[in-house]
Amino acid sequence: MIKDAVTRRPAGLRLFQCFLRRDAAAAVKRRSSRYAPALFVALLVAISFTTLGRPEFAQAQNQTQAQNREQLLREINAGQLQDAVLLGQRSVSRWPRDAQFRHYLGVAYFKSGDLKQAQEQIGRARELNPKDYSTRYDLGLVYLSQTDYAAAADELNAAIKIDSSDALAHVLLGRAYLNSNRSLQAIDEFKTALKIDPAIKLGHYHLGFAYFSLGRNDEAISEYMEELRRSGENAVVLYALGHSLVGSGKYEAAVTYLQHDTELDADNPDVWYDLGKALALAGQSAKAEPALRKAAELSPKDPSPHYQLSRVLEKLGKTDEARSELEVFSDLKKAQPASAGMATGRDH
Repeated sequence: MIKDAVTRRPAGLRLFQCFLRRDAAAAVKRRSSRYAPALFVALLVAISFTTLGRPEFAQAQNQTQAQNREQLLREINAGQLQDAVLLGQRSVSRWPRDAQFRHYLGVAYFKSGDLKQAQEQIGRARELNPKDYSTRYDLGLVYLSQTDYAAAADELNAAIKIDSSDALAHVLLGRAYLNSNRSLQAIDEFKTALKIDPAIKLGHYHLGFAYFSLGRNDEAISEYMEELRRSGENAVVLYALGHSLVGSGKYEAAVTYLQHDTELDADNPDVWYDLGKALALAGQSAKAEPALRKAAELSPKDPSPHYQLSRVLEKLGKTDEARSELEVFSDLKKAQPASAGMATGRDH
């Protein structure tokens, strides 16, 4: 996370908060006690070196070390990532023991989607300056993006020992813990984050998800409700709340939230699946049928909607259709990888 020239607080990798939201959504959709793998990094077109001949790069050769650093930071913040990578490469070649150049180059790689080079350069910056908060923090983000949760936790812990006042650092550490099956430690970090910044985005959602991973549904529901109260409508949180309500046997309440979520996230098959399941369990089979058919339509390789649909159709007296859906379920289930149990987290 790059510190800007004025304030101590980092300013470079804040786009990683976008990853937080997208990863959170994927985590709930997978119905797993683990967060989903990093979805943030989409590899871009390979960086071209044709800009080496541009006048600005020739000019950079004559700039001072401080001027190069300022120019590199400007290019990163402006999203001129190809130029930033090229200037960063020239700068680390010219000043190989400058930790900031290594760090900035790593950030440019990170924003370009090259996690391997980001790890290498920010790791080198850590070696040169191991007590820099931003370097340890950003290296933790890189590891988190690579789903190397143990390494991410080590770096984020190191950052927090240097400065424990950043709520987001505690959230990220909590996520690393939760993905490492250390839910109790994750809960402590999420609570700490909320003490530092009670308004931190999705703070109560993350805490709720940690409770959910331990089967503490009532506490999870309470946190999801608090998140909705503070943050307003959010499709991810609404789904998590509805899902937990189904798990707690509160089907009518689940229907209310999930029905609303279909208006916000109409293309999400998981919302339709849980809505159909909640309706079925609430004894509303006729309303459950179209919801489950929608889930099957949106996720044709998922066996679970067909299983629930077969049960609903049986209750509606549509025996032949129920048998057909059960056959589809069986075929799709056989086609799933052998590791399906925990991977899907569904009880059908």
